[in-house]
Amino acid sequence: MVRVPGLQDRLAEKKPMIDTPSQQDSDLEALVKALRRFTAERGWQRFHSPKNLAMALGGEAGELLEQLQWLSESESADPDPDRREAIQHEIADVFIYTIMLSDRLGIDLIRAAFEKIALNERKYPAATSGGGPDEHRPRGSAANE
Repeated sequence: MVRVPGLQDRLAEKKPMIDTPSQQDSDLEALVKALRRFTAERGWQRFHSPKNLAMALGGEAGELLEQLQWLSESESADPDPDRREAIQHEIADVFIYTIMLSDRLGIDLIRAAFEKIALNERKYPAATSGGGPDEHRPRGSAANE
């Protein structure tokens, strides 16, 4: 098991998982405030239950997938400018709904992401997670070569 120094202390004390720049924190908070204002100005709060936000998030994820569907690997890695802009807009929609859902549920999104990384580090240790997506064995083993 991989131990992240100070992880349990930071989780218990509700401190950030890493020391993030204050500008990053203020940018996220500014975005949350802007989304709250945008929603309030339109009277949409009553529609923003966790269920509805999750459904909207799923819909936007589908629209993102639609932009990449049927493209080759190389086309998806280097889309033409119009498609890239459409992908950018769909990624922004997914990001916005993720922020709105986490805000509605009182989840610290940055903290949750760092917690998930720590969980994945324990679940998929680097020493045993080499190879393809379905493999979970030591790097350098015969199956990975």
